[in-house]
Amino acid sequence: MRAVPALEIVDTEDRKETLASAVYDRLRQAIITVAIAPGEKLNIRSLCDRFGVGLSPMREALSRLSSEGLVTQIDHRGFAVTGLSEEDLIDLTRARSWLNELAIRNSIANGDAAWEENVVLCFHRLSRTPRFEPGSEDTRSAKWELAHRKFHSSLIAASGSSRIEQYCEHLFDSSERYRHVGRKAGIKGENRDSEHKALMEAVVARDAEAAAKLIKAHFEHTAELVRKVLHDRAL
Repeated sequence: MRAVPALEIVDTEDRKETLASAVYDRLRQAIITVAIAPGEKLNIRSLCDRFGVGLSPMREALSRLSSEGLVTQIDHRGFAVTGLSEEDLIDLTRARSWLNELAIRNSIANGDAAWEENVVLCFHRLSRTPRFEPGSEDTRSAKWELAHRKFHSSLIAASGSSRIEQYCEHLFDSSERYRHVGRKAGIKGENRDSEHKALMEAVVARDAEAAAKLIKAHFEHTAELVRKVLHDRAL
């Protein structure tokens, strides 16, 4: 497991909730980016030392991650990072496509000019943000990761259903683990920028049919690249 800097928060009762949220965010990010490998057992005391927190906030963070499906509880005592598989990737991609197709159609039907402008703005920021940290061809830029998330969120932000948007966010996080596995295996995704641009243009044109097809193809393209990695690996 990669070393994680300790949280600079004092572990007091008054700040217990803030501390639990902070360690949850940090641990969640480590799992999503596969800095902590799929299937890896999570020793609570080791995690406490690594993150510089007590048992209570760490257990709360692990419980939250378990409810999201990112962590699996073992024998009601220990925890492990949920594994990845081709079968799960296929199911995840199917569910993500269905929900996002519905959400983007509704957004195009219901979205106003402000929504449309935000999609264009988010795409502009994404396209102008370098994918990798300066001087590195391997370390993905945190700014790009955030811009990527915001762009996809913007596409469905006028769906009219906060629940569907939340489900799409959850599926986005689950799919990110697979994307990062592909990234670590050397998959570059050269056509990602053109796919994002096509999605933005379909939204601006208010072409719901094209947008739905593009979002489905975008997800399936990424999944197919990652499947080639998973085929020979047990995660």
